[in-house]
Amino acid sequence: MGFSDEVLTRGKSGKLELRALHSRGYFVMCKYLNPETLRLADKKTKLTLKRQDGTVEEYFIIPLKDPGRSLLVKAVGEEKNRRVWNEQTQKEEEL
Repeated sequence: MGFSDEVLTRGKSGKLELRALHSRGYFVMCKYLNPETLRLADKKTKLTLKRQDGTVEEYFIIPLKDPGRSLLVKAVGEEKNRRVWNEQTQKEEEL
């Protein structure tokens, strides 16, 4: 098959790879604030990915000492019915 240069890339080993769509959907990123001061309570961030078929994947993004690097850890056993505080609207919203 012939592929355009826009979908082809080279991996670290120099091997040619095809960039293929895994899934499409939308995401939500949550930070953790102290409820009394509304300042950051923790440096971690949670990334929630929701696919078009409704399945959800969640990951914690934990910054490392090197400012350009972070650790991505899959969140398991998380509760299903959660809401988030929207700082702009000052209201709770569905995740």
